[in-house]
Amino acid sequence: MPRIPIALQLYSVRKDCERDLPGTLKAVAEMGYDGVEFAGYHGRSADELRKMLDDLGLRAAGSHLALQHLQGDELDRTIEFNKTIGSKFPIIAGVDREYLETRDAAASFGRTLGEIAEKLAPHGMQTGYHNHRAEFKPINGETAWDLIAANSRPDVVMQLDLGNAMAGGADIAAVMKKWAARGFTVHLKERSSAKDDAIVGEGDVPWQEIFSICEAAGNTEWYIVEQESYAYPPLECVARCLTNLREMGK
Repeated sequence: MPRIPIALQLYSVRKDCERDLPGTLKAVAEMGYDGVEFAGYHGRSADELRKMLDDLGLRAAGSHLALQHLQGDELDRTIEFNKTIGSKFPIIAGVDREYLETRDAAASFGRTLGEIAEKLAPHGMQTGYHNHRAEFKPINGETAWDLIAANSRPDVVMQLDLGNAMAGGADIAAVMKKWAARGFTVHLKERSSAKDDAIVGEGDVPWQEIFSICEAAGNTEWYIVEQESYAYPPLECVARCLTNLREMGK
């Protein structure tokens, strides 16, 4: 299959973005990233962001948003903004624990995602959900992650954050394999039992197994690096992540 492009979740370098968004995007492009996933827009219009991306040869791999941005009057604005920047993946970055603590709550949230997805589909867009740790806490033999996926639509992105899922006790290879058809975008985050600030390739994530699962399923459109702990300055950390991924053949 064609090489899966690699994007950077800009939350990884959020302080750099706050100080100098154009300069940070330029640095990310020069590292060799193919795109970026937004986590806030730093006061820029959609047209401004699109021009920055186009000038640098970057693509929008998606946006991390709050649930309310995909509901009610906000939905149309979110659709237009993401269309302009070239993002087909407006992803819900997380929800309050109340959505995840019971079987009924998680199933209901899955149905809500399905309803949003139905509204996005005519625009060529897909919503999805990005996990933290709580999604893998057992609920009567199930997990909120499974309940959300099972009660949503097949086009809802189950954006597995590998490091977060491992921190929540998940067998990430098993989770990825179960929902591989829904892994349209995947968050590449390291998890290490020995080093809290490990970067991609330095910890316990079974990288080659994860890559094999994604690539065999054939639905993954983006690998997205996210780094939230820093042994070096954030920009250096994400550059090292990409270097390690290249050395792994990505």
